Amino acid sequence: MKGTDRQISINKLSLAGLLVTLGIVYGDIGTSPLYTVKAIVAGGAENFSELLIYGSLSCIFWTLTLQTTIKYIFLTLRTDNKGEGGIFALFALIRRKSTWAATLTMIGGAALLVKGVLTPAITVTSSIEGLRLFNPDIPVIPIVLLVFAILFFIQQFGSNFISISFGPLMMIWFLMLGALGFFQLVQHPGILQAVNPGYAFKFLHEYPGGFILLGAVFLCTTGAEALYSHLGRCGRVNIRVSWIFVKTVLLLNYFGQGAWLIMNHTPGTEINPFFAIMPGWFLLIGIIISICAAIITSQAVLSGSFTLLREAVSLNFWPKIRILNPTLVRGQVYLPFVNWSLWVLSSLVVVLFKRSSNMVTAYGLAITIAMIMTTLLLSYYMRKSGSDHRPGILLSYVLLIIESVFLLANLSKFMFGGWFTFLLGSICFLIMFGWYFGRKIKNRYITFVKLSDSIQLFRDLKNDDSVPRIATNLVYIIKANRQDQVESKVIYSIFNKRPKRADTYWFLHYDNVDEPNRFEYKVNHIIPGVLIRIDFLLGFKVEPKITLYFREVLEDLVKSGEITLESSYDSLKKHGFHGDFKYVLIERIMPRDFKLTNTENFILMLQSLAGKLSITNVRALQLDSANTIVEQVPIIINQPIYKRIIRRFC
Repeated sequence: MKGTDRQISINKLSLAGLLVTLGIVYGDIGTSPLYTVKAIVAGGAENFSELLIYGSLSCIFWTLTLQTTIKYIFLTLRTDNKGEGGIFALFALIRRKSTWAATLTMIGGAALLVKGVLTPAITVTSSIEGLRLFNPDIPVIPIVLLVFAILFFIQQFGSNFISISFGPLMMIWFLMLGALGFFQLVQHPGILQAVNPGYAFKFLHEYPGGFILLGAVFLCTTGAEALYSHLGRCGRVNIRVSWIFVKTVLLLNYFGQGAWLIMNHTPGTEINPFFAIMPGWFLLIGIIISICAAIITSQAVLSGSFTLLREAVSLNFWPKIRILNPTLVRGQVYLPFVNWSLWVLSSLVVVLFKRSSNMVTAYGLAITIAMIMTTLLLSYYMRKSGSDHRPGILLSYVLLIIESVFLLANLSKFMFGGWFTFLLGSICFLIMFGWYFGRKIKNRYITFVKLSDSIQLFRDLKNDDSVPRIATNLVYIIKANRQDQVESKVIYSIFNKRPKRADTYWFLHYDNVDEPNRFEYKVNHIIPGVLIRIDFLLGFKVEPKITLYFREVLEDLVKSGEITLESSYDSLKKHGFHGDFKYVLIERIMPRDFKLTNTENFILMLQSLAGKLSITNVRALQLDSANTIVEQVPIIINQPIYKRIIRRFC
């Protein structure tokens, strides 16, 4: 059972790879010129001056250079997990999964989920607002909600039929950005002096409220984390080479907007300089291209959110939810719960905040938190990896200081939108915290027994005609990592609760390995023909379709002659019928009469609430409910008996 090769070699530089990268990776950061300079000018409207423009452009240049080029292009992309990237891939790369690392991952994952809600809202709203240049009374909110309805509705059918055009369309978008900025730049080339970091320091030191405006400046690097999270789909070399082009056109557009503001802006007027730099004859075309780019960005973020939650489920950070494959494209998934939740929440953001400028603080805070968590995890990994990463660790500390400054700038406007990020992010974090650590608490009380003590029992039960045969093949999903062990509850289920006689017992073990795309299995004939253990070695990028993989394993074992699948019933065997299979799932429940610490009780309460989002194990494993037995077994906690009840005789 091996993974298929990728259609495009992501490890080689190619035109196709570069186009795919433009469409998948750079939609978010590529559409940031729609709202970044507008947010800066709106924040400094009362003190409009050359220092505002030169200083903010200097901050934009150095933010893109430090945060995106140095942090992600040169540092973070080097820390891949077998070619895969992203915050969950980074967590899987850490050998010792400490509580600290898990908590950082949860906070970062929660921030990315909030970003997935806010990105469609701010990008689509910003682009649609351009239509107000033709008609100031145009109903922006209903149009945005209509776009959302179409965009989120088509997700269930798969996005492959539209995603093939992402690369060429984003190329048009980036060429437009560069051309519009260049034509303004040649009219006022002096704006290039803003590259001097002295303007950034002067802006922060002298401009009134310059520090607070850093929250708007940070929007220029939104989507930079996509360079890392899409590493496995696009490849390091394609991302790095395409960034040269993307950064160039972004800076051309930013500096072009700055040049236009210096030459034409009248203080007191509200205008989006992104649309203002367009010639009148090109304005409608430019707005249409902007709307297309915003939709592409939203689609890329949606796909990224699906992948993010799938990885979270695989790593046990999120309750089990339905994961569908709407197309035959490898790796493309659709999560109904995520799709409809994002639809409702993104629409709520548009209705609640009404204007893209009102979403800036919430958006900036989500981005900042996600980046800080990545930096902390990265430095933690480099410290624990054992290699000499001292230069990288030192650089990560410098980046952390810079990101902390941006965080403080965003928090200063907490009541102007930051509260939304905090509220929604906290809900997502508590779900992950409760689910992950609640499972850890329950796992502490799993007891294992040696299989060697039960070998003869399996043989005897198989041949005991006094016990009715429950199935030809009885299948258990087990958690024991060691080949010579199994959970005591499984032995209890087979022999004690009600003897379950079968011809062959199967123990299926799912091992979620750190290698993202590992797709293998191992077979151990513990008692040939009677007790067989299958270990599935699956990476966190691989969907755990255990029953599908089990059928493939059975086919392999039949071909190799290791097993036969004949029915155990003579009347059916002579007609070539295969043996039947019955699955047994054991659910662990925590009795209320056991005392845990207050913290543990709180975590288990969170897990119970998070479980409301979860589908059953029968649905998650795609089992036939008619052939599945679900048993509930209490978790046994050995506690000291302080006082024993006394028998009283009459």
